[in-house]
Amino acid sequence: MRFLEANATVSDLDSFIETVGAVADETGATIQAFDARYVVDRAHLEHAATLADRAIERGNEIARDRAVEFILYASGRRQINRAFEIGVSEGTLPVVILVDGGDESAAESALFDRLDLEPAGTLGEYDESLVREFYDIGDAELAAADGDLSALVRERVSLLTVDR
Repeated sequence: MRFLEANATVSDLDSFIETVGAVADETGATIQAFDARYVVDRAHLEHAATLADRAIERGNEIARDRAVEFILYASGRRQINRAFEIGVSEGTLPVVILVDGGDESAAESALFDRLDLEPAGTLGEYDESLVREFYDIGDAELAAADGDLSALVRERVSLLTVDR
């Protein structure tokens, strides 16, 4: 599993998604792009990917596509339209792109070649207020967790399997 960190300029979201899909098809990799402002750390996405793969192995997946399953778990949401709120949108934004399986190296090269990406350290550079609002984490809950926002987000990710 690789994580590509970059600042992206997305002028046409459909074209961006189409390019990601083409690279995934060509390389056999599962690729999902996230708005880095919602990704608290590497463990957040690794945990989501692990749970998504477990659901797929058990035949309990929500989506038909592995990349969509990744974003559902990462967001802690069953509704695809809500899950995609933490995905890439049009404009210039920090991104983390998860690449798993297939030829990960070729996928990484192709994504940087074909998309308007500028390498940057974006993993863990989240927006605390956006994360807390999206995952509905209040002051009392954060205080009870000794300020460990990452643990609370991973809990939300885990709870998706319970809410089935």
